Amino acid sequence: MTSPAQYQSPLTTRYASAEMQEVWSAESRARLWRRLWVALAEQQRRLGVDIPDTAIAEMRAQVDNADLDAVTGYERRFRHDVMAHIHHFGDQAPTARPFIHLGATSAFVTDNAELVVMRDALRLLLARVVSVLTALRDFADEHRERPTVAYTHFQPAQLTTVGKRATMWLQDLMMDAESMRDLVATLPFRGCKGTTGTQASYLELFGGDHDKVRELDRGVAAAFDFAGSIAVTGQTYTRKIDSRVMDVLSGIGQSASKLATDLRLLQHEGEVLEPVEPDQIGSSAMPYKRNPMRCERVCALARYVIALRDNAAYTAATQWLERTLDDSANRRLVLPDAFLAADALLILLTNVAQGLEVREATTRRNVERVMPFMATERWLLLGVTAGGDRQALHEVIRQASRAVSEAMEHGADNDLLDRLAGHESFAAVDRAALEAELDPAGYVGRCPEQVVEFIRGPLAALLGSIETFTVEKTEVTV
Repeated sequence: MTSPAQYQSPLTTRYASAEMQEVWSAESRARLWRRLWVALAEQQRRLGVDIPDTAIAEMRAQVDNADLDAVTGYERRFRHDVMAHIHHFGDQAPTARPFIHLGATSAFVTDNAELVVMRDALRLLLARVVSVLTALRDFADEHRERPTVAYTHFQPAQLTTVGKRATMWLQDLMMDAESMRDLVATLPFRGCKGTTGTQASYLELFGGDHDKVRELDRGVAAAFDFAGSIAVTGQTYTRKIDSRVMDVLSGIGQSASKLATDLRLLQHEGEVLEPVEPDQIGSSAMPYKRNPMRCERVCALARYVIALRDNAAYTAATQWLERTLDDSANRRLVLPDAFLAADALLILLTNVAQGLEVREATTRRNVERVMPFMATERWLLLGVTAGGDRQALHEVIRQASRAVSEAMEHGADNDLLDRLAGHESFAAVDRAALEAELDPAGYVGRCPEQVVEFIRGPLAALLGSIETFTVEKTEVTV
């Protein structure tokens, strides 16, 4: 147990789920290494190596019984983590001692285990992304027709709908889900490649029989449900695979941060708010505050994941020849942290998406506040149709709009309609015709249709292509 006097990562104490921590735990890794050694021995025996049944049976019986304290004791002596595990496993399965790790290099367990762990972790993250997608899908559908102000440069532009904006978030996350789905399906096993990837040790073990070496490689991969192993390696699998994985995690961070940032802006506008607990405190000094703390935390964790992506890229770029060990300590930090942080931000994002609050009255008032400006182009056309001069009408509208904007800065309402309806240049235009152009529903274009088409089309196809699994309720403070 970690002492209170020792540093503890917030990812494990505050943010990430027990499920993701279990995937990356030392106990899980020890079991996985032992399963790899068992699979290697079983496949070798199947292909003709004289390994006694009792040896295999002893190994199988001890797969779940690794004593990590005993391993630590061996590692202090040997200064080698894999050899520490081998010796401890041999202590528990003495008949198998001569055959454990036969023909293998350390990367047989370290790299193959890493790929299994990352695949399991990706599946967990994919299930979490699906949870966010389904919550946002329902939100987008519910609000597909609700007009809201669209912004460019965070300045009012035209109108969109609340649901259409959520569909933009959906699309980003859907792209991440597609990338994860494809990565899980194509992630290769390292397999049985030997010390520097030449498979020379296995070729010697099988008396020069290349077919048996190939079958060993295939058989161990199949034992862990991989379609196959990577074609060639040095001592380790190419670290481009880690970089590829981190690209996908970075993509999750990018999409999550965009979504959470938008919600922070919308909460400032009072239109869409993240959920809040009844006793939640926003500030120790300002009791009235309701801060978007969940979305802020999503942005913070996302920034960390995005930054870690470059670390994996540098590792891939600086490997020497068949291998160098300067990747090891780095990867021990980067890979688990990236997955734990991605897990944490997706838990938060699910909580947010499932509890979004739309302030309908505020949203409507914000639309009404800018609606006359949105209608000016149509009013201009009405004036021209009624016989007015286009350039002269444009100047009237421009000057009146500027005057209204200035007045609104001092608390006045938007009375642009009244100003134009009373102006001699618009005398030939019926006031009712001007008022008719203030219906927000006429300014959202195909937003409602776009939402429905996206949900029923690309999103439904994606969700149908993903085999999700149940994730137990996570006891994480959000």
